[in-house]
Amino acid sequence: MAGSTFGNLFRITTWGESHGKGIGVVVDGCPAGLSLSEEMVQQYLNRRKPGQTKYSTPRKEEDLIEFLSGTFEGKTTGTPLSMVLYNKTQRSADYSEIARYYRPGHADYTFDQKYGFRDYRGGGRSSGRETAGRVAGGAVAAELLKSMGIEVFAYSKAIAGVTIDEKKAAKENIMKSPLFMPDLDASSEAEERLMKCMEAQDSAGGIIECIVRGLPAGVGEPVFDKLDAKLAQAVMSIGAVKGVEIGDGFQAAGSHASSFNDAFAMDGDRVVKKSNHAGGILGGISDGSDIVLRAAIKPTPSIAKQQQSVNRDGEEISINIKGRHDPVIVPRAVVVVETMVAATILDMLMMSMTSRLDNMKKFFDR
Repeated sequence: MAGSTFGNLFRITTWGESHGKGIGVVVDGCPAGLSLSEEMVQQYLNRRKPGQTKYSTPRKEEDLIEFLSGTFEGKTTGTPLSMVLYNKTQRSADYSEIARYYRPGHADYTFDQKYGFRDYRGGGRSSGRETAGRVAGGAVAAELLKSMGIEVFAYSKAIAGVTIDEKKAAKENIMKSPLFMPDLDASSEAEERLMKCMEAQDSAGGIIECIVRGLPAGVGEPVFDKLDAKLAQAVMSIGAVKGVEIGDGFQAAGSHASSFNDAFAMDGDRVVKKSNHAGGILGGISDGSDIVLRAAIKPTPSIAKQQQSVNRDGEEISINIKGRHDPVIVPRAVVVVETMVAATILDMLMMSMTSRLDNMKKFFDR
């Protein structure tokens, strides 16, 4: 299976299955000297850990991270950083029935067509549990960015049709909401809708917004490795994501240049923009403004409500999916989007270090 590695200079490779012995990640390209502990990475993983609220799967995994290599005396060594999380409460018997049919909205059918074989226990490699490895690897990137004064944070912008009011939104509210919404009134309304959704044996989707603050202008490669293109690839690689937009995104299609273009101005000796419709990226290169990215998250496909499908013998059947599943993926996916964005930003930042000769001279003329 190809495609388990992301990045050029800062690379993360995830491994493992939902119901295997464990899942993990190998981080290659992390500079030496970063203060890093298992406790620091654990803080990120705790945000996607299952079983914490009534709006997530009741599967309770400790998801305790263990470093296997790459650190010494609390700092990274510059060698590959390997991390593992052991699966402890998997109940594979819950999934034995689906070995014979294809679940709507899942990758069962496409895996069968590609490999002629699939690990049906919770989705195997295509399970949302794979994202734990991404979070661990992306957490390292986020900590590196913090050390350079660059902040990456994400939150739920909309859930079950309830969208936050920007006037009521506050960053400090994100961790107060069980849905990670910065508008607590919107969070309460979304929680009520989710309860009704659960009573109807259904699920809901939503939108995650991610902000990158403090990234200097000039990061990104202007053709195939545009910053926005790499961000879109990173976020679209998350299984639940069905769409990504930067800045005004699809609203730009209905705009006129006279209102969409961001006017430039001077702030002392610094060039700034008066607005940010472009979302912080021009020509695939960061412009110094906040990068604003949004991801559309689909409803959890596994629901108890009866659905129509076919089995491997080509027979049309009715199914009721068993097992432990999230009624909404959005809250647990917030940190996944955040850390994948962080991994992308760091990788592109490192690539940009060789864009100018004068910058290279500053590094080597010591």
